[in-house]
Amino acid sequence: MSAKSIAKKHPDGDTPHLMKAALFSLVVLFAAVSISVSADKPNFVVIFCDDMGYGDLSSFGHPTIKTPNLDKMATEGQKWTNFYVAACVCTPSRAGLLTGRLPVRNGMCSDTRRVLFPDSSGGLPTTEVTIASALKKEGYRTAAVGKWHLGHLPEYLPTSHGFESYFGIPYSNDMDMTRRESHFELADKGDFSLYNVPLMRNAEIVERPADQTTITRRFTEEAVKKINEFGDEPFFIYLAHNLPHIPLFRSDAFKDTSTAGIYGDVIEEIDWSVGEVRKALDAAGVSEETLVVFTSDNGPWLKFKHHGGTAGMLRDGKGSTWEGGMREPTIMAWPGTIQPQIVHEMGATLDLLPTFVSLAGGTLPDDRTFDGYDLSAFLKGETKTAPRDEMFYYHGEQLFAVRKGQFKAHFKTKTSYIGQKKAEVHNPPLLYHLGLDPGEQWDVASENPEVIQSLQELADKHEQGLERVPSQLVGRIGE
Repeated sequence: MSAKSIAKKHPDGDTPHLMKAALFSLVVLFAAVSISVSADKPNFVVIFCDDMGYGDLSSFGHPTIKTPNLDKMATEGQKWTNFYVAACVCTPSRAGLLTGRLPVRNGMCSDTRRVLFPDSSGGLPTTEVTIASALKKEGYRTAAVGKWHLGHLPEYLPTSHGFESYFGIPYSNDMDMTRRESHFELADKGDFSLYNVPLMRNAEIVERPADQTTITRRFTEEAVKKINEFGDEPFFIYLAHNLPHIPLFRSDAFKDTSTAGIYGDVIEEIDWSVGEVRKALDAAGVSEETLVVFTSDNGPWLKFKHHGGTAGMLRDGKGSTWEGGMREPTIMAWPGTIQPQIVHEMGATLDLLPTFVSLAGGTLPDDRTFDGYDLSAFLKGETKTAPRDEMFYYHGEQLFAVRKGQFKAHFKTKTSYIGQKKAEVHNPPLLYHLGLDPGEQWDVASENPEVIQSLQELADKHEQGLERVPSQLVGRIGE
């Protein structure tokens, strides 16, 4: 019973002193309960870009692209310099983020078809636990906005994986071309019409082809709408931009505004989007109750030259297990809870699911292996050391490299979509000290045989514990 209903039940129309005291006590109690629930169940917003390089933000060293909103977020929150994704291409990377599991465990990777395509018959199995489905059990509202790329058939869409709603494109923005033309020329002209990519609302197509010149703005507006709609209820919003994956498109407001050309325009509009989301959280009065994480799915698509990004001082890019392919610019903000700092500890998108579930007061199911670590104690300053100390680098279904502490061993290498058709096998493995040499330029294997042995044993133990499942990426519709 509310305080107002108690007052209305008094026959005199006026509330005596005892009733006023009771009303005051109830108001205080309701406020305390509200604060307690909010504190116990923080909101989560993940902003996930597509093909953004480690060096594409000004806060991560880009000399000409301006990203003031992300720079501010990095200053007010945490800038993570050793943060990884689960794979070096789109589909498996996204599966790793949402499930907290390496894609090899749930069939979301392949050595032949690296990602899902419009003719793919598979997708993320509904037996997988996602961040959304796990948080929904804890009373959370959930929304997915943007690029999905985990299956476009109804049984694989976000609404089948714990999300109440979905507004976005189901796969990459360069797919479904009606005829082959230059990505460079089409983007420079702003011509999106040849990319017959559908824009979906839940399971329905609402626009085809999607107008990609306005898509960043519309995804942002949808995320802001959801923040306002969810109000005081705990929520998880997954905002996955389909850019700066080629083809590049930006709205008129950002056309030719960056000194870094069309790629700079695209990144600066994404930066604007981050600013709008954070302003919406402020306006809703929930900034201090919301953890925002910004990162990307893999490194830059280097073969597209000035339409692609940069990995900064890191080596190579998308499609490779060199650092430039899987280490991503990552920023986290949670005003009043996480201590602003530059974080040199290791982390990964695999860690988001266990971290969010822990912060929400839930527990992970014990019927499967998770590859993520709970970062909550580190984020809240309860420990000075993050729990992750190793990273496994997969290329398709194969383990190419392992990092433990500052050392990284490459058992196989392959460059990012440029020239090299087969992976090169290294025996002994290549070895790099990433603290001294983050650009992976100087092989120190001959000087550290004991480190090589230790990393080989770590890789062997990891692979022995794997339960591989058939790939979801290889099947085609109609087969």
